[in-house]
Amino acid sequence: MNTYTEAVNWIHGRLKLGIKPGLKRMEWMLERLEHPERRLKAVHVAGTNGKGSTVCYLRHILQEAGYSVGTFTSPYVEQFNERISVNGVPISDEEIVQLVNVIQPLAEELEQTELGGPTEFEVITVMMFYYFGKMNVQDIVIIEAGLGGRLDSTNVIYPLLSVITNVSYDHMNILGETIEKIAFEKAGIIKSGVPVVTGVEQEEALHVIQEKAKQLKAKTYVLGNDFVTSDVISFEHGERFSVQTMFANYPNLTISMLGAHQVKNAALAVMAADYLRVYYSFIIEEEALRNGLAKAKWIGRFETLSDKPTIIIDGAHNEAGVESLVQTVKTHYPDRDVHLLVAALADKPLDKMIPQLSRIAKTITFTSFDFPRAATAEQLAQLCKHPNKTCCDDWKQWLTDAKKSKNDRDLFLITGSLYFISDVRKFLKN
Repeated sequence: MNTYTEAVNWIHGRLKLGIKPGLKRMEWMLERLEHPERRLKAVHVAGTNGKGSTVCYLRHILQEAGYSVGTFTSPYVEQFNERISVNGVPISDEEIVQLVNVIQPLAEELEQTELGGPTEFEVITVMMFYYFGKMNVQDIVIIEAGLGGRLDSTNVIYPLLSVITNVSYDHMNILGETIEKIAFEKAGIIKSGVPVVTGVEQEEALHVIQEKAKQLKAKTYVLGNDFVTSDVISFEHGERFSVQTMFANYPNLTISMLGAHQVKNAALAVMAADYLRVYYSFIIEEEALRNGLAKAKWIGRFETLSDKPTIIIDGAHNEAGVESLVQTVKTHYPDRDVHLLVAALADKPLDKMIPQLSRIAKTITFTSFDFPRAATAEQLAQLCKHPNKTCCDDWKQWLTDAKKSKNDRDLFLITGSLYFISDVRKFLKN
């Protein structure tokens, strides 16, 4: 590979292999590379929603404390490279080419074995391990699991700490139809003796996680039990709250990401940072923790792209994500006329998502976008009983018209799929 375009096309070409849960291919490739993953100091983050935001909060805290922090996240919103970043800066095009030239021969060799070729996500995960293990070693790397946990490609590491944000219904065709089954998959990231910080609330899911942790002698720190939030106040540009861990009390913290769910994500990051401080001697002053939380921003998550008129994008792509979105709109914009533009993937629980969105909408417009699993506008509209629903083929025209609004009450909210949000964001930014 000589060019970035060739390298990324080769990676994306592996999408056709679909999702193949299991760690055998990862272990095969990493052994050939002399196990770069074993050289990482890592925090492993799994969960249905809030993984990206939690990673973002923890990264900012550690950065403010003076550490160099690698992150691995998905999907990307602005550019492919952001999936592997250092202090929030995506790796360079040249480094992507370099990494693909290391991994491609391995992938082709693996293809000839009974294990079969690696998937797109497996290739990117191996690239990340090689990058942080051999090419650009960091003080700490925060790794977001892709799908589930137990059989996820990232689950070959032995981290300093595991974090499970929450458990709700998503990817049920792969992870299982019940909360317990999904929790079992998420709990798969728990390692022997490695503590777990979790925001899981449902008793049945928490029971699964605590049982797994008990078997592996891994201490659990549960939000609402071992560490708590209090004094939560929503204000125009964010949330204010206090966090009490068993190690310290942090009153009046602020974040600029909106929503009660973001308070929980931030609390998980505070607990994780506190654990690293107390047990691994990371030097994290309270000021660094405060500043890190205040500076954290995560693109595509209830992100305001225009003030006049108000245009907000949010990648609420499952039932729990939509619930959080609806609650955030009700809290922060109770008096606004909400005009929704929705595009989603056909394999999501749309019958549970769309009725919820209808509750906050003055008008709701369904559209589609260029993606293999995207639902049609008509499929989405069939699930909606809203009196002011429409379908539109040209979402760019809808946005162009929205931008001309002079009515201060209008709020234009675009949601449904992170892949769609990525397209919308590029269009509006340009």
